[in-house]
Amino acid sequence: MAAGSDQKGATTLDERVDREGGDPASAADRARAARRDEAVRAAVGQGLLGPGTPVVGLLDVMGIRESAAALGAAFEAVAAPGTPVLHAFAVKATPLVPVLALLREEGIGAEVASPGELALARAAGVPPDRTVLDSPAKTPDELREALAQGIAVNADNPQELARIDALVRSAVPRSPLGIRVNPQVGGGAIEALSTATATSKFGVALRDEGAREWVVRACLDRPWLTRLHAHTGSQGIPLSLMARGVAETYELAEEINARAGRRQIDTLDIGGGLPVNFGSEAASPTYAQYARLLREVVPGLLDGRYGLVTEFGRSLLAKQGTVVARVEYTKSAGGRPVAVTHAGVQVATRTVYAPGAWPLRLAAYDAKGRPKTGPEVVQDVAGPACFAGDLLAEARALPLLEPGDHVAALDTGAYYFAHHYAYNSLPRPGVYGFVPDGSQQVAFATVREPQTPAEIVAESGGARASALTTLRAPERP
Repeated sequence: MAAGSDQKGATTLDERVDREGGDPASAADRARAARRDEAVRAAVGQGLLGPGTPVVGLLDVMGIRESAAALGAAFEAVAAPGTPVLHAFAVKATPLVPVLALLREEGIGAEVASPGELALARAAGVPPDRTVLDSPAKTPDELREALAQGIAVNADNPQELARIDALVRSAVPRSPLGIRVNPQVGGGAIEALSTATATSKFGVALRDEGAREWVVRACLDRPWLTRLHAHTGSQGIPLSLMARGVAETYELAEEINARAGRRQIDTLDIGGGLPVNFGSEAASPTYAQYARLLREVVPGLLDGRYGLVTEFGRSLLAKQGTVVARVEYTKSAGGRPVAVTHAGVQVATRTVYAPGAWPLRLAAYDAKGRPKTGPEVVQDVAGPACFAGDLLAEARALPLLEPGDHVAALDTGAYYFAHHYAYNSLPRPGVYGFVPDGSQQVAFATVREPQTPAEIVAESGGARASALTTLRAPERP
């Protein structure tokens, strides 16, 4: 959206981004929507989606490549030539090995926060020197393994740093090591995702008494501490607050380097958190907008003296994914139509339990997977779980849905494939990447097989059916 557009007076970037509907859809946004329509039609036509497989996840491979390229280009445009920049994808957003491998091919590393996520990154071929370990609860074994491999580690607190001291001893560590700090600049619209509040559990709280001096002293006493890391939050955080958190971290790095008399802190990990517009097709705000704002607010960050690490997740993948579900039945309750589908709390947990914070756009398709037309009717779109609140949307205006139609939950490429909720033992849906050929043909690749009833039984202790019926208390001597 052009600054100012049809508004009177100056507006901030946050105000422009937060306007109803966000930025207008660009040509790239419209092309992405067209690819999605083709993919839904092809998924039905090729039998990926039907009575036997009534819910699937779809990932736009071309869109993922374009998103990764946009991230790289945005920071390249504002950083001094030769500035080392590692864009590390937050694996928690879409923990699927083929996705991580695709991002690796596009030059994106991995930010991991558990042994499981590290195993996924390894399986995708992400090398240790392009991997960052962040977690507030790293075990000694996790730290030992990361240090042995040369994986970057951000210590979350003084106790963790003491553990690292014991592991490093007098040796020069292979891993780039830093401290995570909490600039305590405030929260955004979603409290649970605001990680720079006064009482956030993450990092060293810089405004607490003595904390800033402790960080400075910790670095001066350890020449191998060469990084600072901060992450202000994600969805619901305005760009101005994100930039302020980065600015506070940059100022701390400058203080440490001045007191050290050398450039000890050589890299700043500025986290991720670019929010996603879930209200329209437009991918906004953009990486380019954020990078330009950083150049305005923290020019020294980008002058070539510091390497950069980013940890974006949701913003890379959200717009590239779609959950599509078949409409099984339709009914009316209280005079309002209700469409009962196969997508609900098991794939859209946050949306079902907190619809005000996590609303989703929905699109209607007919039985053949074609966009459905006709007068819009206010109706509920319900999921399959056995509780009344299992709704993808309440009182949503859509063409009237009928049995055999399909509903697509849009912008679900991040977290919606990660947060499977096994309510009613509903299976994890299959996930498929797609690439259209431009002539109404679409190729699919299986990213994750749909979960089978046998796998659900196995995960639920099926091999140990008699474990409790045969359990006996130990005999007393």
